[in-house]
Amino acid sequence: MTDFSVNYQTSPEHYRHWSFTVDGEIATLSLDIQEDGGILPGYKLKLNSYDLGVDIELNDAVQRLRFEHPEVKAVVVTSLKDRIFCSGANIFMLGLSTHAWKVNFCKFTNETRNGLEDSSRHGGLKFLAAVNGACAGGGYELALACDEILLVDDRSSSVSLPEVPLLGVLPGTGGLTRVTDKRHVRHDHADIFCTSVEGVRGQRAVDWRLVDAIAKPAQFTTAVSERAAQLAASSQRSGAAAKGQGVKLHPLNKTVTADSLHYTYVKVDIDREKRTATICVSAPVGKVLSDVSEIQAAGDSWYPLQMARELDDAILSLRTNELDIGTWLLRTQGDAKLALQSDAVLMQHQDHWLVKETTGLLRRTLARLDVSSRSMFALIDEGSCFAGTLAELAFAADRAYMLALPDAPDTAPHIALSDVNFGVFPMVNHQSRLQRRFYEETAPMEAVRAVVGQALDADKALVLGLVTAAPDDIDWADELRIAIEERAAMSPDSLTGLEANLRFSQKESMETRIFGRLSAWQNWIFNRPNAVGDKGALKVYGKGEKAAFDMNRV
Repeated sequence: MTDFSVNYQTSPEHYRHWSFTVDGEIATLSLDIQEDGGILPGYKLKLNSYDLGVDIELNDAVQRLRFEHPEVKAVVVTSLKDRIFCSGANIFMLGLSTHAWKVNFCKFTNETRNGLEDSSRHGGLKFLAAVNGACAGGGYELALACDEILLVDDRSSSVSLPEVPLLGVLPGTGGLTRVTDKRHVRHDHADIFCTSVEGVRGQRAVDWRLVDAIAKPAQFTTAVSERAAQLAASSQRSGAAAKGQGVKLHPLNKTVTADSLHYTYVKVDIDREKRTATICVSAPVGKVLSDVSEIQAAGDSWYPLQMARELDDAILSLRTNELDIGTWLLRTQGDAKLALQSDAVLMQHQDHWLVKETTGLLRRTLARLDVSSRSMFALIDEGSCFAGTLAELAFAADRAYMLALPDAPDTAPHIALSDVNFGVFPMVNHQSRLQRRFYEETAPMEAVRAVVGQALDADKALVLGLVTAAPDDIDWADELRIAIEERAAMSPDSLTGLEANLRFSQKESMETRIFGRLSAWQNWIFNRPNAVGDKGALKVYGKGEKAAFDMNRV
């Protein structure tokens, strides 16, 4: 365990930095970071600069807008501080942090901002950045994740990405990629912008496509209201029709010990000697709710929603708090028929707001697996339930081992596909995991579509290409032991690079370039003396010293 264990669960009454209000179809998310509210000691969060604790609150606030306020169609993101929107990630926090903390912090902030775009793309929840003051670094990256950016034109407020000239690092939350891929800023303008400390303001920011519009201070509030209303009008979210139907997100029922995390449907058990974590996800138990009124009444205890919240929390906890646990063993248990019934309900009511939001949470949670720097092996043995949504765990894994029991067909494990496996939960490269697996080739895709709903034993799954290996009961234990021990003996650094490249091997998207190209370079730069050495730019910032660079280009 780390010396400090991060808890990703929070609620509005515990927020220190964010607040939100709801007025009909428009919500306002307001940032007012408390200087002494850092998640760790040793730095002050000045100028609306943020750390992991601030982003945990943001993630929670957006989640509550999704589920507790289905009437909201557009969200205004703004600041309560005078003439400051957000100055980005706290530099002193980064200077004091370990390499792993910096990387995990950047990954979570990336996922949070990707989540805004995911909700806009799939759920119709639109975001407007009302930039009412100086907006730098990660603050501008937060604005970039919104659908539109409105900048106050007060002759001083600007947007900037000053990390390269000021800190010797890159914008860590997708800024370089969104400037080009999303906002289509011309590359020479982007070059000037990303190597300047002072940033760009006013009409030039509009001309360079860094923001969508500007407004004078006297007209700014009106301009924000008008544009938020226009975004709401363009949304496909339920809006007023769903007012009063929101589902309260209660604290998870979670038991934590030194070597385990246990929820209702998700269990994590850690073997520190082998450096493995076994993550077991259960199928629904009892009656599968099929009527939307029943689902609505169940609220956050509805199986798919509760399971998704638990799995999401478990993934985040393991990534941040268990750095030495390099291999995750993915297991499932339960009744496959109930799992497939649950999937059928997701498909039947896919246009209902709560089902749509739950599907979105499942999509984003499974995507966290894809970008986690851990080896993942799916273990499909007796009592397993890799069916439909739960089969996505096997398809997300680096390898899937399935026990073959030809002499005991009654107890042999099976896997089963449902319609959700064909695009309902795309990865961040916008492919389904089966499309990634088969490179979208027609023959194997048609073959697996033909067996939807069927219980497939190890031999059939192996022939269809759905599993990696199918040892029998004589070889099962030894083959798994050898595979896990071999994995644990390899360099974690090389495995991280290997897995990231193999998991996203065909299709590219803005998100894969953020997590792949940009994050990989940042990971390297975070280790370089020009950034983090004794005289590195990140270390000497704010101390009145000048950074000393090794001028060799590598």
